[in-house]
Amino acid sequence: MNKVILVGRLARDPELRTTTNGTSVCSFAIAVDRRFKRDGQPTADFFNVTAWGKQGEIISQYLRKGRQIAISGRLQTRNYTANDGSKRYVTEVVLEEFDFIGSRNDTGAPMNNSQPSNNNSVSLDGNDDIDEDFHLLADDDDVPF
Repeated sequence: MNKVILVGRLARDPELRTTTNGTSVCSFAIAVDRRFKRDGQPTADFFNVTAWGKQGEIISQYLRKGRQIAISGRLQTRNYTANDGSKRYVTEVVLEEFDFIGSRNDTGAPMNNSQPSNNNSVSLDGNDDIDEDFHLLADDDDVPF
């Protein structure tokens, strides 16, 4: 089984190209945080990703460096001969599925600690979105099952 699932942030803007037969191919890198820190600093692994066809076009159109993404795909190794004649090996994730994560403005930059404006106020009790027909139960004993 060859399956890779990663959640991270784009390490660079996606690069969209078209093959000679007209197929779109998008290349980008994703930075995935490790669970541990080295010398108190967070560390990340960087993975090259290739997305073909419509998926590549969508990623190129809507994502930029810093945006969060969840991907699944397969690992693929290929080789080529560089301009200097040396043989190069590349391991990359070939995208099969992806999901946008976070908001469109989320680029991984630290959040501004200023107070929200009046039109973006946040309810502290969290009940503003509850329908009028919904009634909170006092405790678990009131649940009918």
